[in-house]
Amino acid sequence: MNQFVVSARKYRPSTFDTVVGQQHITHTLQNALKNNHLTQAYLFCGPRGVGKTTCARILAKTLNCINLTADFEACNECEFCQMINSGQSFNMQELDAASNNGVDEMRALVEQVRYAPQSGKYKIYIIDEVHMLSTAAFNAFLKTLEEPPPYAIFILATTEKHKILPTILSRCQIFDFNRITIDDIAHQLTYIAGKEGITADAEGLHIIAQKADGAMRDALSMFDQIVSFAGNTVTYKDVLSNLNVLDYEYYFKITDLMTKGDYASILLVFDELLNEGFDGHHFVTGMSGHLRDLMVCKDAATLKLLTVSSGVKERYRAQAEASDGEWLMALLDIFNRCDIEYKTSKNQRLHVELTLMKACRVKKKFPELTEDFFEIVYEDLVNTSGDVVVAPRPILQTQTQNIVAEPPPKPISISTTPQIPPIKIPAGVRMIPSIRNLGVKAPPSELGEAAEVATGASKNKPFDIAELHKQVKIFADTKIDTGARNLYFTLCNHLPQLSGNRIVFLVDNNNQQDLVNDVKVSLLGYLKDALQNDYISIDTSVSETPTHGKVAYTGEEKFKEMESKNPELKRLRKLFDLDI
Repeated sequence: MNQFVVSARKYRPSTFDTVVGQQHITHTLQNALKNNHLTQAYLFCGPRGVGKTTCARILAKTLNCINLTADFEACNECEFCQMINSGQSFNMQELDAASNNGVDEMRALVEQVRYAPQSGKYKIYIIDEVHMLSTAAFNAFLKTLEEPPPYAIFILATTEKHKILPTILSRCQIFDFNRITIDDIAHQLTYIAGKEGITADAEGLHIIAQKADGAMRDALSMFDQIVSFAGNTVTYKDVLSNLNVLDYEYYFKITDLMTKGDYASILLVFDELLNEGFDGHHFVTGMSGHLRDLMVCKDAATLKLLTVSSGVKERYRAQAEASDGEWLMALLDIFNRCDIEYKTSKNQRLHVELTLMKACRVKKKFPELTEDFFEIVYEDLVNTSGDVVVAPRPILQTQTQNIVAEPPPKPISISTTPQIPPIKIPAGVRMIPSIRNLGVKAPPSELGEAAEVATGASKNKPFDIAELHKQVKIFADTKIDTGARNLYFTLCNHLPQLSGNRIVFLVDNNNQQDLVNDVKVSLLGYLKDALQNDYISIDTSVSETPTHGKVAYTGEEKFKEMESKNPELKRLRKLFDLDI
């Protein structure tokens, strides 16, 4: 039985014209050979599987080929070409910097550079994954890279250019390799399938090209895997089942159901997907991509951004014509939020199902979207305990459409703790987009009286000093239960004064002032609610003449006070050498 050779090696390009998707680089190298403008250090950088090492080997082969073609391509027949193709050439050496990244390996390479080639014009050194070299290895290589002998050419390859020292970058000609386009990969897969006698659906090969994410090597590996699974006939279904890819059909079907507002059928389709082993997050990102492709089809100028086969492109165009652009943008926003919040959700399936139901409600409830759409989609209101209350906001009247407002449904509570009810917005009131958070007050000139009602009007109920003192004592009672006795006595013995809406606590010393300042925020919040006034403020001040006499707080102060009453304590302290 013959040994199997993977397609990535069997169909590795051997000349510049067979390199896929990197014509801007191959043409530059051929022109450099033609005009004899060769530099002594090249840096090939780009994603994995796009042809960096392949182009380095082709360049090395072309430099020593003795029978160059008219297009300055290697002949692949002379002694030098055959030795390089078989990996036996002494004029080309490859170093894997991932496993040989020390200074000793680099010194050994520098030592080899001193010797001229026995045959041929150049000695080529290819260093793959050069970013893995240590700083000491880079420094050992630096001088040789800057002033190499005329017969030495270095070709460095890396996927992470930003990790290479700037002193190395400045000594190289840098070539940035692009990701290979989906069409180029699909065309190459079609060519290889024909060479291997394999019948493959164009749709299936296109799915492989999309899954490869611009890497030809990944595409060829997936192609070999599917051929092993399906044999010499590769169908679209074989590709979907083997690569675990969602069929376009599901996305088209779900979009049609969202247009009808049929959330029950959508939930059944989503359940079917989960039972087939697909991940919910994968579905959400795929749905976002599908909606993006529909938006691309809305404009003929952006139609070229649609990277699907011609047959599927017609289906996208038909569904895009039947969809409203603002509706698609609204759905994109909903699914994008779902994508962002998916990993932090405790119940991820429910999270996706709620997103699908919201998407259905958009088209069913609001068939004609207006500029107010983002103010009438679901709003998350957070109560003081941090629990979430989800409440749909009613549709609002606009100046251009006469839409009757509907009362908001009863909010769905996710906790048994007390919750803030959803905001009731009167008909005829139009929300300002920048006013979104509870408790944020805008100037009356921007909102008007009606809008102030919608966002929650400020409270300014008058109160007297007696009511203030009563509420301060109630607050102090709640603190003594927690063991804060000093705070309790401070508040009760230093009841505040009132100056307009300014509440002033006049205390005897800094310690008492610190006690009041520590609870200033919670005390102010309590008084605003208890007194129904949002404009009050709290200040503290230390009295120059204490209202309750000087109070001893420190140990030394307490000892001096006791000593004044009993002078014998001083002699006792000295006799026994006592410390405070």
